[in-house]
Amino acid sequence: MDLIQALIFGIVEGITEFLPISSTGHLMLTAKVMGLTQTEFLKTFEIVIQFGAILSVIILYWRTILLNFNVFKRVIIAFIPTAILGLVFYKIIKQFLMKSEQVVLWSMFVGGICLIIFELLHKEKHNAIEDIGSIPYTTLLIIGLFQSIAMIPGVSRSAATIIGGLILGLKRKTIVEFSFLLAIPTMLAATVLDLAKNMGEFSVSQINFLSAGFIFSFIFALLSVKFLLNFIKRHTFISFGIYRIILALIFWIAL
Repeated sequence: MDLIQALIFGIVEGITEFLPISSTGHLMLTAKVMGLTQTEFLKTFEIVIQFGAILSVIILYWRTILLNFNVFKRVIIAFIPTAILGLVFYKIIKQFLMKSEQVVLWSMFVGGICLIIFELLHKEKHNAIEDIGSIPYTTLLIIGLFQSIAMIPGVSRSAATIIGGLILGLKRKTIVEFSFLLAIPTMLAATVLDLAKNMGEFSVSQINFLSAGFIFSFIFALLSVKFLLNFIKRHTFISFGIYRIILALIFWIAL
């Protein structure tokens, strides 16, 4: 990896982290296009720069997180299923799933179909939950389980969380914003866990690449969050589903 590639990864991560198209899947496919193999450093790099994107949410929502205990408490509760399952399946995910482009492409393809079908069938109820601070605890745990599905590369953490929230009766804007907040402990935990296991093995130049990717991920994630919040006011996620299907087909043809 060189500096330009690190910056490209940061841009891809920042743009895709909060859209329902899978940032991890896009990073793996970006590596494929660049001819990079899934080394331990690259897999860690792909995880660490995701926290650059998460930092953008912290900057945008710090008042909500720090000044509203009901919201903070609900984010932590919803994070519990992912924390437990992530620790249990960490080695399997890192050693096997993160190496497979076919897992990513099938997740992209099937996930795209699911997004389209769901949006065609979903009707928001008039009494849908609007306030994050009033989401029931059982609903939070189920949302956390939905997010855990995204441990499979290509599924999309944001798509799984948002669809889960919509199924459980949350307003679209509410679950989209909650998915932003839920990403904070999720990606922070993933980053700390991975760095703790691998940081001592990286060279100075590799740490510089991590830093560059982190910064660009942060900048472009800020733009992506604002884009998505404006997008959902007028559109469903069908276009993202179509995009996922087309991307998977393109890579299947090209591979």
